[in-house]
Amino acid sequence: MSTHFAHAYIKGVDSMPRKTSIVASLVRDRYVADAIVILENTPRRAARPVLKAIDSAKANLLNSGISIDPKTIRIARISVTAGTRIRRFVPASRGRALPFEKVSSNIFVEVAGEEKAKKAEATKKEDK
Repeated sequence: MSTHFAHAYIKGVDSMPRKTSIVASLVRDRYVADAIVILENTPRRAARPVLKAIDSAKANLLNSGISIDPKTIRIARISVTAGTRIRRFVPASRGRALPFEKVSSNIFVEVAGEEKAKKAEATKKEDK
């Protein structure tokens, strides 16, 4: 049985990288099934995009054409980096405009899963 990998990369999440990284650290190095339960019960705004990234990486692995056992899928790597910063202005008193930045995040998730054991080969060896 060999290990196979798949990844998902989500850009432009409307959340600060530090806040998103806190949520990502909750599920680092866990099984995907456990991570989904944890994120569904996490009362943070960044939990939803992290959950979507994990689901996307899991789907990429399962649809890769290799028979993967869904129980063995683990989060191999998860990282949050700073995305683009958009400069905006808010009106202030006396006709001024004060600048501020809208910050976004990029989420990278890599999952690993074990290939299913082939039962047909095992029965052929027993027959001989």
